[in-house]
Amino acid sequence: MKFKGKAIKYRNNVNTDEIIPAKFLNTRDDSELGRHCMEGLDLGFAEKVRKGDIVVAGRNFGCGSSREHAPVSIKAAGISCVIAGSFARIFFRNAINIGLPIIESEKAAKSICDGDEIEVDLQNGSIKNITKNEDYNFFAFPDFLQKIIDSGGLIPFLKHSKNA
Repeated sequence: MKFKGKAIKYRNNVNTDEIIPAKFLNTRDDSELGRHCMEGLDLGFAEKVRKGDIVVAGRNFGCGSSREHAPVSIKAAGISCVIAGSFARIFFRNAINIGLPIIESEKAAKSICDGDEIEVDLQNGSIKNITKNEDYNFFAFPDFLQKIIDSGGLIPFLKHSKNA
């Protein structure tokens, strides 16, 4: 799976309250969550994000509470994947469970700037910064995680596996 989009860059320690503020946790409408994504950190996010864009951040992305709403809102906003120096473990698992590709690469997270055009190849474990003509590598997902992501998340994967 490959993605190409503009980088939207954030700092270290972006927490789940900043990704999706608690006042929106009573909705189960993914598109509504997407409209309020990053509202606790960046009020202009919904207006600037375009389908396929890539969130890039520093270390410990998704720290804080274990709300699944955070990766759901990112995916619903149209973000194709998140690149960060590191992820909070529960955020990492929640993202995989809903089929949001997340990539740990400290080098890419430090080098990529806001607005850079980025291309990600999940299978080959490569990131190309088209703007800067730089390449970064990351550990590609094991096959079983890649299948979950390709299926759109754990539930669709399990439903498909039952019927296969």
